[in-house]
Amino acid sequence: MPDAAAQRSDALKNRETILQAAHDALAESPDASLNSIAKRAGVGAGTLYRHFPTRETLLLEVHRHYMERLVASVPDLLAAHPPLDALRLWFTTLATSGRIKHGLGEALHSAAAQEAVSAAWPPVTAAVARLLQACEAAGEVRPGIDPVDVVLLLSCLWRTPETPEGVAQADRLLELAITGFRP
Repeated sequence: MPDAAAQRSDALKNRETILQAAHDALAESPDASLNSIAKRAGVGAGTLYRHFPTRETLLLEVHRHYMERLVASVPDLLAAHPPLDALRLWFTTLATSGRIKHGLGEALHSAAAQEAVSAAWPPVTAAVARLLQACEAAGEVRPGIDPVDVVLLLSCLWRTPETPEGVAQADRLLELAITGFRP
């Protein structure tokens, strides 16, 4: 019989696999079924339901998990790219995530969704603040830009359609905003 630590490790691995499979499936189709997500993750439906008893629970956890990973990516982006490029890449990734959120449908209107969005807000604005501070230190943006203002301004990025034209429009909007941030 496996020990408790091995069981917990397997359960955590299954959970991560399910979340990634759900993210990918929802990116392809907002109507992806829980059974198709379980199959994609290589787990049984029972395993999926043990971790996520409802579709809403799964969708909200996909959102939370993705936002945590995005916030955690800031140091690596800043290490690998000049600050302004890191800011661009981060917001482009956030915009892609926002377009996928249309797959959350009604789940985004529940009290649990509002709690998830509210919980993500402080880490997201802290990540943007860190990116802006690096850009400011490099002389690429003017001092004193409020990260909350930047997130609200750039929320337009994830409202563009998920088409080549929409992605191009998001790129243009991002560049317009960055032009306004310059010293």
